[in-house]
Amino acid sequence: MRFIIILLCLVAGFATAQEYPAKSVRLIAAAAPGGNPDVLARMLAARLAETFGKPFVVENIPGAGGVVAAEQVARANPDGHVLMLGDSGALAINPALNSKLTYSPLRDFTLITALAAVPTVLVSPPSVPATTLAEFVAAAKSKPGAMTYGSAGNGSVHHLTMAVFASRAGIDMLHVPYKGGSALVAALLGGEVQAGWSGIPNVLPLIEAGQLRVLCISTPQRSKSVPDVPTAIELGISGFDYATMMGLQTSAGASRELVARLQGAVAKALREPDMVDRMATLGMDLRENGTADYVQFMRDDIERYRSAIKTFKLQIN
Repeated sequence: MRFIIILLCLVAGFATAQEYPAKSVRLIAAAAPGGNPDVLARMLAARLAETFGKPFVVENIPGAGGVVAAEQVARANPDGHVLMLGDSGALAINPALNSKLTYSPLRDFTLITALAAVPTVLVSPPSVPATTLAEFVAAAKSKPGAMTYGSAGNGSVHHLTMAVFASRAGIDMLHVPYKGGSALVAALLGGEVQAGWSGIPNVLPLIEAGQLRVLCISTPQRSKSVPDVPTAIELGISGFDYATMMGLQTSAGASRELVARLQGAVAKALREPDMVDRMATLGMDLRENGTADYVQFMRDDIERYRSAIKTFKLQIN
């Protein structure tokens, strides 16, 4: 009898997955319109709609670094009709920063697949007398606590990346938080701060125009977007690996068959040449994989940021 019940459940799950989607699908982008998560969500939604024959409607829910969107998805029915394109902010940084979150990234979500890593680059204005990372570190060491760096806000990936970098490089710099990446770039151009980590699209035209100087990239591999920019690891900052990972999630309890169908459709979409080219233009590196790899990455990502937050004594609540 027990075997029959299990078999019936499996058959029911398979049938549900085969019928998916039964209606339009909400693809929640945990970000404001216009940013990388929004652009990727809309490109992906168009291709998933072609594959499944039903609308995939992108809904932007910004707020609290992705927390508002994540809370909605965590409460949704696990039938795959509510998906989220979430990143390390909602699923790794905020859970480590905020002890009062209502969700757990590993308990309350089905992690379907990673999509893309978004590295940052360390930039400084030409007024800083350093053309290489070694010269920059030497300048900072010569004036402990005097040089400043900006970020997109307290607890942002930009803040944590520089905090870890400064620790590994043995330098002491003053942190100046701003309200978002655009404000950070404006501060760099205005000479308000002497360095900062930024997403590549925000600063690439400024680097090419000579208005900002790029020193290194935050990931272990160079990016196709800026292939001539060396990694921090190449330049002596061992083990340095900080990037925002974007992935696809739904609420906990989604069937294996449903997840497998979504993984297959996403993998096909992300390998299309126009998607690859567009992602490279936006400074995103393809990282599509299966659930097991994504779950392990997420465990590592949570620990990476938790360790940094504990080391530098950052906390919201």
